[in-house]
Amino acid sequence: MKAKVINKPLEARKASPLLVSLSAVFLGIVAGAVLIALIGKNPIAGFDRIIFGALSNVRRIGNTLGMSTQLILIGLSVAFAFKTGLFNIGASGQMLMGGITGSILAYYLPLSMPRPLYLIVIILAAGLVGALWGFISGFLKAKFNVHEVVSTIMLNWTAYWLVYDWIQRFIVDPTIVVKSKPIEEVHTLRASWLTDLTGFSTLNYGFFIAIIACVIIWFILDKTTVGFRLKAVGSNRFCAEYAGIKVNRSIMISMAVAGALAGLAGLTYYCGYSNIMEMGKMPNEGFDGIAVALLGNCSPIGVFFSAIFFGILKMGRGSLAATGIPTEIADTIIATIIYFTATNVILANFWNGRFKKSFEKKEEAVAIALEKQGRGDVDVSSLSKEERKELVRIGMPELKERMKNEKKNKEAK
Repeated sequence: MKAKVINKPLEARKASPLLVSLSAVFLGIVAGAVLIALIGKNPIAGFDRIIFGALSNVRRIGNTLGMSTQLILIGLSVAFAFKTGLFNIGASGQMLMGGITGSILAYYLPLSMPRPLYLIVIILAAGLVGALWGFISGFLKAKFNVHEVVSTIMLNWTAYWLVYDWIQRFIVDPTIVVKSKPIEEVHTLRASWLTDLTGFSTLNYGFFIAIIACVIIWFILDKTTVGFRLKAVGSNRFCAEYAGIKVNRSIMISMAVAGALAGLAGLTYYCGYSNIMEMGKMPNEGFDGIAVALLGNCSPIGVFFSAIFFGILKMGRGSLAATGIPTEIADTIIATIIYFTATNVILANFWNGRFKKSFEKKEEAVAIALEKQGRGDVDVSSLSKEERKELVRIGMPELKERMKNEKKNKEAK
């Protein structure tokens, strides 16, 4: 087999988004361990309880995946908007609108309706209502340059009060006037085979909806011209407009898709993970999705695993009480991870610096090895990767010896 020749200028490795995200997680966990130690508790025991609470048996794993489902969809919603340079902080309102749509249909559609048809109807309805709610912000941004942060926050509270009214008007539980009537299990997203498989956990069809959504969003962003246009607008809307891309249309499409994903998250939460809606409650998941998207680097696969990680922390925090550790520690860990993720430039610069130093050492080792072999005039870029690795192996011991001698000379002076 012919050795592969390096035919481009050699340069140091760059920090990958995955490495930066893992670094943020590591630092967040370290910060959480320090906090646990400061209150006089054992950090190892604390993290052991978190893992126990989330993953110790099939039922807990099912509950963790059920908790993660809406985080995946909300994270995708925020990430998709980010790709177009938009900040969708209205996922909570979009989630409420999708949830109330699914809940009203679940109550009024006949129980005799074929289940496959029923599932298709509520999934499409929740997605369309969420898309409409997101489209409003996109339209205001495109036509009147209303900042999406302002419009989405206002629409959050509009959705909040609409849901407050509609629960009382259409689906209130007369015995508990602050909640909706429980949805019959046949009209939820739960399935008996999933319930039996996971020991009566909250895992439901919503998890598969989330997986399908990840695949679809990945395909749109990476394999279609629509995705290319959306990312071009997100990178530089003025250059995109100059290139002939319809920026305003891209903004409206992006917010509509983001809203549809958040609407589906509401459906999976209120008609799957739960079977009721409460009046006067704004879902925190809409804001947690921002953290999920940031940690996942706004990529569908990154969002998926990021949501699972946050689901583990959220589901496992209840078990911390057994060790006397406040459950708020888990929230603090999440907040710290978000902080380090938001400062990813610092983490990226740190790793790039480390890689650069390592690269420079290897280059010196190659030069030393070539000099020893009487090949000092050889162009390094003409070497194969295998030859270069062998030269690094030969030259590194002498380089270390030289560095050691230099250090001794400096100390002697």
